[in-house]
Amino acid sequence: MGYDFGYPVEYYESPWGSAQFVMEYDSAKVPNPPRTIDGLLAWIRQNPGKFTYPAPPDFTGSVFVRHIFYWAAGGPQKLLGPFNESVYNEVAPKAWKALNDIKPSLWRGGTTYPEGAPKHLDLFADGEVLFNMNYSPGRAANMIATGRYAKSVRTYVFDTGTIANTNYLGIPFNAANKAGAMVVANFLLSPEAQFEAAKPDVLGQVTPLAITRLPREWQEKFGSLPRHEATLPVEILSKRKLPEMQAPWLQRIERDWVTNVLQR
Repeated sequence: MGYDFGYPVEYYESPWGSAQFVMEYDSAKVPNPPRTIDGLLAWIRQNPGKFTYPAPPDFTGSVFVRHIFYWAAGGPQKLLGPFNESVYNEVAPKAWKALNDIKPSLWRGGTTYPEGAPKHLDLFADGEVLFNMNYSPGRAANMIATGRYAKSVRTYVFDTGTIANTNYLGIPFNAANKAGAMVVANFLLSPEAQFEAAKPDVLGQVTPLAITRLPREWQEKFGSLPRHEATLPVEILSKRKLPEMQAPWLQRIERDWVTNVLQR
């Protein structure tokens, strides 16, 4: 929580939510989803037309591609810290090859990609593709509660982990109403707002609050929240968190994806 995309927060930002990448799938159609990147790449080739991902720079599509880079690098360690051209040139060819190898097996033969996460959600909800992906571990539960997803939808993370981060608020130095902005930031981090957002039928959001440091009444309220079966336990998510890259890595990957994958 002390880092925002690899940079120290140093009290310049206020957290309001926690996020971690999860894969969404319909357990009635895919009873044993692939738990590794290698397994997923093989599944895509074996099930043509049933997988895709949003086109970067869409936030969700971009993080999926970053998982391919972590896989190509043998883990996140090489890709953390300041951008390194030589490391990038070492890792990128394997990542682009993997993405191009599955391209003919993607939805519509990889000739097009969903232009954003909402379109990808529609494809999954309508059964055109059998996997979706999201930064919110509780979003599937919310989609089930609102009737958008089938009740058999579940989520999982890769055995090697998935990228996690924290949602922050910042106040510009030239904000017209800094006091009002601070009121909003404080409210969004309050137990009242966090508890409401954590309800499965509201947002199903994972709170950044340290529950054990709250007054007992709030500890009990958070403890009483039902965990939908489509939402992974916090213990599993916490054990499989991977750090984010710094922004220059993201920008280079997103730009090069267009040249090396989309336009190929």
